[in-house]
Amino acid sequence: MKKILFASILALSLFSCSENKSQHAPVVENAVDNAESSVSGAIKKNTRYSSREGNLVQEIYLELIKNDKTLQDLDLRIENIQKETETSISEYDDIIGKSETYYNDATALSNSVTDSITKKQIEKEIKASAEKYDVKTQTIRDLIAKIKANRTTLHDQYLVFKIRKTLPEIEKYQKAHPLKTDSLNQFINKQNKLLEELKNLK
Repeated sequence: MKKILFASILALSLFSCSENKSQHAPVVENAVDNAESSVSGAIKKNTRYSSREGNLVQEIYLELIKNDKTLQDLDLRIENIQKETETSISEYDDIIGKSETYYNDATALSNSVTDSITKKQIEKEIKASAEKYDVKTQTIRDLIAKIKANRTTLHDQYLVFKIRKTLPEIEKYQKAHPLKTDSLNQFINKQNKLLEELKNLK
């Protein structure tokens, strides 16, 4: 009786182990398959990455980021510096923009002056003031232009980095899913058989 009970327990244990193994099957070793199974859900839950949904490069890159602290840190620093760009130049843009608006409005108003001599005089004064301000703010405007150019370059370079980082992953995916001609040939044979059958029908 004890032997039967022991055998039953042993069989049950082995069955339980085999079930656990099947439930914890190893994840496919490429970020593309992993992205398809888990990233979509992760993106929906994580609003920080919600704008990336629908782009496979972004989804694969997000899958790579999940377990890579260095990439997470890089992504956060790039996101932060892009936000800080607007903060750092917005005040300067506003002040310079307001001055430019003033000169444009003043010129538009001067067009309604009927006396030609007075009109030319005020236009000259507006132009002199505008040119003086341009000279005064040239360095600031050059620096703002450089910051904006750097923002664009940073954005472009990060996209290039993501593509280069994910290219090996799509190649791993391709190797994990080799395309064979067997089933296609079989299907063509099936089509041809039906076509032949149709031709012989009267």
